[in-house]
Parts: sequence; C-alpha cells; structure tokens
Amino acid sequence: MKIQHYKDVQPQLVMGGNIEKRVLIGSADKAPNFTMRLFTLKPGASTPYHTHEWEHEIFVVEGKIKVRSKDGEQMIEAGGFVFVEPNEEHQFVNVNEGPSSFICVVPNYGEK
Repeated sequence: MKIQHYKDVQPQLVMGGNIEKRVLIGSADKAPNFTMRLFTLKPGASTPYHTHEWEHEIFVVEGKIKVRSKDGEQMIEAGGFVFVEPNEEHQFVNVNEGPSSFICVVPNYGEK
C-alpha cells in the first residue's frame, strides 16, 4: 500500500513550464494497470489539441477547465469529471484566474 501527500511528489514541468505534472501512482509503485497523475495548469495554460490510443479519466480538483473536442467546448469546474475515449481529439485549457488542477488516470502504457 502507498499512502502519501501529493506535495511530496516532485513535479515535472511540461508545456514550457506552464503545467506541473505529478505521477502519484504508477508502474513504479507496482500498480499493474493504471497510472494516476495530477496536472496543475497556470492561468491560460493548455494542453495541445491531440489524440492518443488510450482512454483517460479526468477529475477537476480546483479551478475551471475548458474542454475542447470535435463536439465543441464545455466548461468543467472543480468536482466535474470527463471521460476521454481512445482516439478522441481533446484539449484542456485553464480559464481560471488562478491555477486549475485535475487528476488524470490512464493505462500504464499511456504514461511515457
């Protein structure tokens, strides 16, 4: 069993340093199937509009995120969640005045 606080996990800076990524649980912890990550986006920061072969589940912890897909855009606030299907184009944009954070769960092979 692993019990820890997210602040004890060293963040990786991605997307030009505008996004912090913390791998909270993954294959290094002997989790056989899934990786749980915490992303914190600075105001205005976004992921690229992209797709990949694996699903992922998103839970917004704080702030307000604009989710963009082929179906349009939708605002998701803290407490909201998103299921992204495999090969579905998507983007996450922080539209909050402060940081926004979300938990993202992917299959282990989706964590590179």
